Amino acid sequence: MKKSISRLFLVGAISSLALVSCNNDDDNKGEDTNPSGFVANPQDFKGELKSGDKVTLDASKVYYLTGSLQVDEGAVLTIPAGTQIIANGGTSSYIAVAQGGQIFANGTADKPVVFSSDKKTPGSWGGVVLCGKAPINIAKSATAEVSQLTYGGDVSNDNSGTITYTRIEYAGAIYNSQKEFNGLSLFGVGSGTKIEYVQLYAGSDDGVEFFGGTVNTKYIVSNENEDDQFDWTEGWNGTNEFWYGKEGRSKGNRGIEADNNSSNNLLTPISNPTIKNATLIGLGSTYVGEGENQALKLRVGTKGKFENFVLANWAKGIDIEHDATLSWIPTDLFLKNVQFINVGVEATGKTSGGAVADVTKAYSKANNTGAGSGVDTPTWAKGWTVGL
Repeated sequence: MKKSISRLFLVGAISSLALVSCNNDDDNKGEDTNPSGFVANPQDFKGELKSGDKVTLDASKVYYLTGSLQVDEGAVLTIPAGTQIIANGGTSSYIAVAQGGQIFANGTADKPVVFSSDKKTPGSWGGVVLCGKAPINIAKSATAEVSQLTYGGDVSNDNSGTITYTRIEYAGAIYNSQKEFNGLSLFGVGSGTKIEYVQLYAGSDDGVEFFGGTVNTKYIVSNENEDDQFDWTEGWNGTNEFWYGKEGRSKGNRGIEADNNSSNNLLTPISNPTIKNATLIGLGSTYVGEGENQALKLRVGTKGKFENFVLANWAKGIDIEHDATLSWIPTDLFLKNVQFINVGVEATGKTSGGAVADVTKAYSKANNTGAGSGVDTPTWAKGWTVGL
């Protein structure tokens, strides 16, 4: 979990461009408008969609993301099935949706929406950032470490749009030693937002990270990212099904890194997601990281209800740390039906003071199918993903 970057605006656009959508989004009907004068130039795709702007991209064109693209409050960006957005602006290339803005990136299994880079290497562009108005636990509102936009509030069902059948590849550009993008960063995103059939592939930091909020997810693939495949903090509460995480490229740390709040482990709302049907596959003997070869690291007060997990090729399966986290076992922190395959140590625990803690009551074992096919690629992930 790392920090991120400041935003870049394009203002004063002098002409408009009518764009034709190949696929009308049911959640975003109506003619395109751009009262701010925003121009979606495929060869120089960047800028700021302001309130009232409603822009639909053309799936027959490739959009080259040369800088930051920001979707402000009251603006809507629609990306139809089959559209490709290729970043070639390095650290400055990212897409950020502000509070009250919306993105509709809706692909299909045959024609996914693809965010990628021209270099095809991890960390060669920023990533996708959504900032919502749902609760967080660090303050009533905060500034996102990626994009410097405000996030957080009290709108649990806040709607930032939909992202379905979408790949986000090679993200995670490093701004400095403390600031780095994820593939998909969800800051205070609400449950009205739909995140399903999304792949985070070959990023240099985490695949997806939840910073508080109440957003739910289904059918998420996070593979070959160089830090954690899934990460959460700041009081995230969401209901999730079918996660498939797989490390590769001889890089990667944890399958899941889970926090509540490192400054105060008991700050509310407390991170408390429900996750069912998941597979996490590590690097096994090829791991060369910094002692983070764990399928799940649960710490600094997070709760969680987990069911039907397959954990394969890890030095350690479950690692639970800090007094607050341990105190939730087994009622508010429990892993039901976990299958361990080629895992060195099933589970360990450690108090805030560093003493060994017994965590045998934190999980139960059973054979199951995890994300759908055990360690194999699940059927639902075939056809629209890469690298599996």
